[in-house]
Amino acid sequence: MRGKFAAFPESEHRARLATLRGLMRERGIEHCISMAPESLYYYGGYDSWVSVNSPQALIFSVDDDEPTIVLRDTDLSLAYESTWIKDVRAYRLMFDNVAATIAAVAKEKGLKADKVAIETQSYAIPHALGLALAEALAPAKIVDGTVLLGLPRLIKSPAEMDYLREAAGHASAGLDAMRRVLRPGITEIALAAEIEHAMRLSGSDYWSIPTELTGGERSAGGHGTPRNRIIETGDLVHAEFAGVSARYHTTAIHTMAAGKPSVRAQKIYDVARECLAAGTARIAPGVAVGDIEEASLVPVRAAGMEEAAVMRFGYGIGVAYPPIWLEPLQISRGPDQRMEVGMVFVLHSYLQFPDEGLGVIQGGTYALTDNGVEMLIGSGDTPLEVA
Repeated sequence: MRGKFAAFPESEHRARLATLRGLMRERGIEHCISMAPESLYYYGGYDSWVSVNSPQALIFSVDDDEPTIVLRDTDLSLAYESTWIKDVRAYRLMFDNVAATIAAVAKEKGLKADKVAIETQSYAIPHALGLALAEALAPAKIVDGTVLLGLPRLIKSPAEMDYLREAAGHASAGLDAMRRVLRPGITEIALAAEIEHAMRLSGSDYWSIPTELTGGERSAGGHGTPRNRIIETGDLVHAEFAGVSARYHTTAIHTMAAGKPSVRAQKIYDVARECLAAGTARIAPGVAVGDIEEASLVPVRAAGMEEAAVMRFGYGIGVAYPPIWLEPLQISRGPDQRMEVGMVFVLHSYLQFPDEGLGVIQGGTYALTDNGVEMLIGSGDTPLEVA
């Protein structure tokens, strides 16, 4: 049973750990206690979402060749079927002191008054657990390792790209279902059901964010989930959902009209389309992320709609567990990041007019390859489709 459902060979995980350890040395960090499920999967191969209610940890030092996983005893079989790591230790929920158990393993590995990296921004570490860890690890100093552990994930290996392309195929099945089923008279929930059913039939794993789908007067909601609202003739309907393969996500984003849209709705869509095209055209290796978003805003400003552009232009994507699928690449003004070959990211133009009950979101998932920008899934820069 050991490793029967592993997505990658042990050698790839060890190479990832070697890269991370190099970053730790550069920053003078001697130890790491990783608790975010995406990191346990990326570095340790351990596939489990349960960090949300059962703390889990991957523990290693900058020089330690053999890491340790600590998890709840009821989840041992999940580790056995997926991880390459041999040292797996269990605790009993409600009886064992989880923070003390994790700290004891770290101290076994030589942790004293050193720096220890922990993903303090992860939902997997609620405040109470963070306080307990700080007390149990003292006099060691906790430093935020959220970005540190996320950086190696930004450049995808050939094996990762295979999973991402497979995930894109699942998302494509959902996009096809949306085009096939959308019509006046269907409810938002029924439309979402057809999209999700098609992706599951295609072979998709579960996704980390609920399907976002709103129409008509709700279309201004960028993160809205579907309701039992009947879609009416002329409504703009936009959806955002992900296909998933081996925990790798690709997001499809699309806006359609259920029957002939209003002149105003068509205008907003056209500007959003120009925004997406302008930003995408600016992407190349070495380009600053802020310059990409600035390029995307040129047609929006020309149309006098900048106040409606309230979303970042893009973000990195790859391995994910609920409740998010974002990686620490932010394609937006502010971050000091540059594009590199091997990055995979979501791009979206988003214009919202809440007072008018109108909104458009258009985009998808892209990869920056040696041949330029490749769309993996989404509708991208296309004319408004009318169902």
